[in-house]
Amino acid sequence: MIVAGLIAGTLGILGAAAVGLEIGYRQRLGNKLELSAGKWRIEEYELDHYRIVGDLEFINQTPRLDIMIPQVHAEVTLLSAGSLAGVRTESTIIPRYENADPREDNYWESYIVEPRKPAAIEVPIDITGSDLSEISAAWIQMHFYTYGRGGRIPRVKHIVVPLKFPSVESSKRWRPVQDADLLPIKTHLLTPLDNPAEIVQRYVSPHAQPGDIVTIGESPVAIMQGRFRHPSNIQPGWLAKRLCYSFYTTSSLATACGLQTLIDQVGAWRVFFAFLGSIPFKLLPRDLAKSMNVDGMFYRLAGYQANLIDDVTGTIPPYDKFIVMGPQNPRALCEQIKQETGLEAAVVDVNDLRRVKILASSSGVDEDFLATALITNPAGNGNEQTPVVLIRPTETAVAPLPETVAKTTV
Repeated sequence: MIVAGLIAGTLGILGAAAVGLEIGYRQRLGNKLELSAGKWRIEEYELDHYRIVGDLEFINQTPRLDIMIPQVHAEVTLLSAGSLAGVRTESTIIPRYENADPREDNYWESYIVEPRKPAAIEVPIDITGSDLSEISAAWIQMHFYTYGRGGRIPRVKHIVVPLKFPSVESSKRWRPVQDADLLPIKTHLLTPLDNPAEIVQRYVSPHAQPGDIVTIGESPVAIMQGRFRHPSNIQPGWLAKRLCYSFYTTSSLATACGLQTLIDQVGAWRVFFAFLGSIPFKLLPRDLAKSMNVDGMFYRLAGYQANLIDDVTGTIPPYDKFIVMGPQNPRALCEQIKQETGLEAAVVDVNDLRRVKILASSSGVDEDFLATALITNPAGNGNEQTPVVLIRPTETAVAPLPETVAKTTV
């Protein structure tokens, strides 16, 4: 009896210690080191030579732990409308942190980043070839390893730098629709280096007049906010791996990484209970569920971000390799655009199925009118690269909202 009690007590202590270690481990940040997208500039822009330079920072986000960077290199993928035969790229990583001693051979000397401190680097990239005019962007993958309490972990920071910029005059074809004229606006390939208000100022303002409304697609806004993730940086958990089988194959939540993206935003418990809560409504015939307005109940319970995630292949290159989330604070963004440009603004999600979702708009927008004007999807769903549409009302009366239009304001 005494021996059994001692064994039970010892096992209890060991179990409590193990639980304590696990809880402590999960609360620690480990190798919490991030690389910023930085600021990029074009230093040379000749027909046969582009030189772009980025100023980036490694940031140790832990309060007390040193994190080492044993290896860094850049991989450059060019996007072009023409052949890339004969085009070469060369990249260099130059340390710019305190007491750095850059090497001529481009060898990266392992470096310790102290807690809460940044470590700056400079990344010059040279692109050479006989004719570079068809190159639209450089997709830069910054590969690096973190070494510390969490082990040796490979990481990748994805940066897209635009290299081709359409003229304002390239957007001149107005399209008449009911009660409005529409002008799809062509832009350069948008990236997190861009600001939505500045894009409107640059490409839209030269065409605009008082009373016009500018709309921006939700995915381009999310991209400018840096809200996209490469699947290699996503670790699907137990719930995502099992629950993704419950969605139609056309859903962006039908893959483990797509669903994990939602879980990371709203939490596992909300996703799990949204799934449970939607089961009774899934048992109803589809026509009956639509007539009762209870179809798509999971997406309602999980939150509006569940409807906005675009999985791999859902956007234009190079973002077709990423999972793009919905934008953050779209209403505040619309008001910012209005304040800085004087134009009423809206963030929208429109497709070729004659469905219009208005995520948010500035205070002076009639959303019924807007949804009717966008029903034909003037921005397109392909590679038109016209993420912005300028709408000019031609009638004071607003037509009734078609039944195929869905409005969502968040």
